[in-house]
Amino acid sequence: MTDAQPLMVERDGGVLTLTNNDAPINRMTLEYMDAVEQAVNEAAADPEVRVLVFTATGEDNFSVGMDLKQLRDSAADRGGFEAILDQRLRVLATIESMDKPSIATLYGYCLGGGLELPLACHFRFAAAEGTKIGLPELDLGTVPAWGGSARLTRCVGRDRALDMILRAKKIDGAEALRIGLVQEIHPLAGLKAAARELAAELAAMPPIAVAGVLRCVVGAGGAPLDEAIAEERAAVLRCASSKDQLEGMMAFFEKRRPLFTGE
Repeated sequence: MTDAQPLMVERDGGVLTLTNNDAPINRMTLEYMDAVEQAVNEAAADPEVRVLVFTATGEDNFSVGMDLKQLRDSAADRGGFEAILDQRLRVLATIESMDKPSIATLYGYCLGGGLELPLACHFRFAAAEGTKIGLPELDLGTVPAWGGSARLTRCVGRDRALDMILRAKKIDGAEALRIGLVQEIHPLAGLKAAARELAAELAAMPPIAVAGVLRCVVGAGGAPLDEAIAEERAAVLRCASSKDQLEGMMAFFEKRRPLFTGE
């Protein structure tokens, strides 16, 4: 590691951008994950933050994943491998369960943790060229460790997840789009701008309603139908008592764009 800060945090209105600062390979070091955990917890508690964007410095790679050498040399200082694993699982679960949408930009190598973190995000955009996405842990004699097998299966289905993981496949952006691993692909030169545009779009949405959708689709999406409908009903009632719903209705009748405040 260099003396550079492992994570750059930038706030633009309601959008918080978290940038891995370890170009060109952007390892997910112990220090990086410490900083991500702090930033994500602070964002979850800050009503002014509405969207998170996960990206990395440079245009070579989003992330090659965990720094294996650092893991070997420093695990004991961090309470052992299980403590490190638990932290990663905790951070990714927080990202996934937040009431605020998250976006990841996938380009270059997106391997191991470099795919598992994006899988915890709600939106994934990939570069149309040069992207190599995968969970190649079997090449190292192990399995995905940060929830990758579970989240990839839920994202692309059992058969495609098995094909990727058991064969240690690295797929490109076009294939990731075809199988539903990412929502959009863009030329590398415009990828981060596309993510910022989506973030701005989402940040302008009513936060209470956005939180409701995330709780319904992400939180209750796998629940029995009656439980999922109950969650939706609760979200509807939360919106009904909000100023944002009144603003949305008034804007509709007045033929103008609504301005949502999160109240």
